Amino acid sequence: MATFVKGLIGSILVAYLAMKWTAPSFDPESLKGARVLVTGASSGIGEQMAYHYARFGAQIVITARREKVLQQVAEKCLSLGAQKALHIAADMAIESDPERVVDFALEKLGGLDYLILNHIGPTTFGMWEGDVEHTRWLMKVNFFSYIQMAWRALPSLEQSKGSLVVVSSLLGKMTNPFTLPYSSTKFALNGFFGSLYHELAMKKSNVSISICSLGLIDTDSAMEKVRGVTNVPAYPATEAALNIIIAGATRQLDLYYPWFTQVITLIKDWSPSITNYVIQNSYNYIP
Repeated sequence: MATFVKGLIGSILVAYLAMKWTAPSFDPESLKGARVLVTGASSGIGEQMAYHYARFGAQIVITARREKVLQQVAEKCLSLGAQKALHIAADMAIESDPERVVDFALEKLGGLDYLILNHIGPTTFGMWEGDVEHTRWLMKVNFFSYIQMAWRALPSLEQSKGSLVVVSSLLGKMTNPFTLPYSSTKFALNGFFGSLYHELAMKKSNVSISICSLGLIDTDSAMEKVRGVTNVPAYPATEAALNIIIAGATRQLDLYYPWFTQVITLIKDWSPSITNYVIQNSYNYIP
């Protein structure tokens, strides 16, 4: 059994390295002047993506709920080299705001080359206690607003041969405790945009879709929730942000960051009992 497992892991690693070796190369110059809309950009991964795009000389519209923080991020983007850096405050739980944000970006930038969907609503980290209303609200923020914005932006992305980038999570690929509402929204994203990829391909669309499955990232909001609860390592937001940008620029369908998250998703299907044991014992929980 041990020999089989070692051989299996070795085969997965070889396949992964072969895939990376043949992946298209990233040209930073391709993002100079690119018209980009980044959601959830007042902090965390979204903020870091805005700064990376700025360094590449892109034209950026950023959005989140906090107007003053957005203004500060936009000013920093200009100082880092962005050709344009505009902001619009919005609440993705309000039905009209997702489309309003896209319309603002289309008007100010004259179109879109990249739509980066990254925002999430605040949610608890703990045992689910039957709060259906919160799950319904979170689905509106984390899922329905994504499909609203994607549909609104698709005609412009079609014209520009652009890219739609969806920031999802490893928790949208495999189940975990303490994150039921959040995980549900990420599974929904993966299902919807994975299916949309097929439909666009069948229609010979110019638009690429990149679905980014992230492990634990060291954003302030994530660290506040998991500190002392799990020993799972966290990875830097700035590096995650750059990997997401590269995935969109090179039109990759799937991104897994850090790299071993892809191995984990494969192992869970082959050895579910082992995977479930590891998951349940990676948390410091006493009934």
